[in-house]
Amino acid sequence: MSKHLVMIGGGHAHMVTLANLNTFITNGFNVTVIQPSDYHYYSGMGPGMLGGTYHPDDIRFATRKVVEQAGGTFVRAKAESIDPVNQTVSVTSSDEPIPYDVLSCNAGSFVPQDQFAEASDNIYTAKPIEALLEARNKIIELSQKQPVEVAVVGGGPSAVEVAGNVQQLAEHDCQQSVNVRLFGGKKIMSKIAPRIGELCEKYLAGRGVDIVCGSYVERIEGTQITLENGNEYHADIIFHCVGVVPSRIFLESGLATGPDGGLLVNEYLQSVDHPNIFGGGDCIYFEPGGLDKVGVYAVRQNPVLYQNLMASLEGTELHPFSPGGKYLLIYNLGNGEGVFSKYFVTFGGKMAFTIKDYIDRKFIKEFQAIE
Repeated sequence: MSKHLVMIGGGHAHMVTLANLNTFITNGFNVTVIQPSDYHYYSGMGPGMLGGTYHPDDIRFATRKVVEQAGGTFVRAKAESIDPVNQTVSVTSSDEPIPYDVLSCNAGSFVPQDQFAEASDNIYTAKPIEALLEARNKIIELSQKQPVEVAVVGGGPSAVEVAGNVQQLAEHDCQQSVNVRLFGGKKIMSKIAPRIGELCEKYLAGRGVDIVCGSYVERIEGTQITLENGNEYHADIIFHCVGVVPSRIFLESGLATGPDGGLLVNEYLQSVDHPNIFGGGDCIYFEPGGLDKVGVYAVRQNPVLYQNLMASLEGTELHPFSPGGKYLLIYNLGNGEGVFSKYFVTFGGKMAFTIKDYIDRKFIKEFQAIE
């Protein structure tokens, strides 16, 4: 019987593997890809879709189409659990688990919601990226009836990008006024270089974003935000952008995990306790040294993960992954402006966004071409 490769998720770390699915098929292996949606959205361009710079078709990969055209099987479902002993994956759409010989996990991450008092249809998280499109439409619809108060909770990269692009949306696509307020904790971008935070604050505040710092958000209840210092604010729409944590599927399946709950992998991107399970992107914890939750590492893992999945199926030598050195940081703050930083070079403005836009479009075009 042919060996079976099962992939959870069609995200950034699986792009090269998806582009070369035909090599697995022609070598006699079966391939199944499990994903909740027919498409995977590129997170690096998500805020730009929120602001209106990009159309949804500009930033997504047609995962189902790619898989089926290559001769693989696409399962539209969420992977619920992994049984490493019986080598199966349970999914939401079926009572029958999916068997595997080799499993690759690009299950992504999610925004924790422990600050929420209750579920609410006016609260959106930075992930999944599709939620940003829903939020965009909701803000436009509300602005046709009334002035809108938008709150962005978080002081990191996703928060500043969301705030800047909601401000762009307010300036170009909304009928009545939209006030954007960013709750940045003690200080925005505090975990990044100080100069980057200063530039982000300069460009956001200069365009009218109200930046509230000095106290963290303690509780979100309905349309009310309460800070630790007791101050309260009203918001019609709330974006919760407080950072991401890996999918819980590994913890709940009893697999070895890192301190953040991500699948614990060795230098070969291979589970430390189950050698036929691999992973990449935000859902893993790299045992040789934890990696930041940034897309550049998923992109760098792509070729190694592809090579090692094939090697595992064929029984040949695995290749080690090297995280590489410093990586480029560019933030899209909306209105065609951004902040660029690498090594000792940091600057803001139109040129920063132009560089980011070029890099992102080039990446998208490379892998959209496999449709």
